[in-house]
Amino acid sequence: MAWRGKLSRNLKELRVLFCQKSPASAQTREFVERNYKDLKTLNPKFPILIRECSQVQPQLWARYDKGVERGFNLEGLTEAQITKVLKELVEAGEALKA
Repeated sequence: MAWRGKLSRNLKELRVLFCQKSPASAQTREFVERNYKDLKTLNPKFPILIRECSQVQPQLWARYDKGVERGFNLEGLTEAQITKVLKELVEAGEALKA
């Protein structure tokens, strides 16, 4: 879980998009409810943007240095799979710095 504390070192911004009501966004909403506090506590000044919009597909976007962005569609993913995607994004940010 050490990667959670590296969000602010390896990324510039994290955005989570989902619908407030759709079943497709249920796991993403659950992920945010269970993990936001921990991620923010470990990275207090890091911008974690939560965007709720009607009828939008659940997505996770990471912005790195020099405006580089990577995004993933989270539809159909479980909370554990979303955590894995986020971990991969953080590790990709570390690789981009090398």
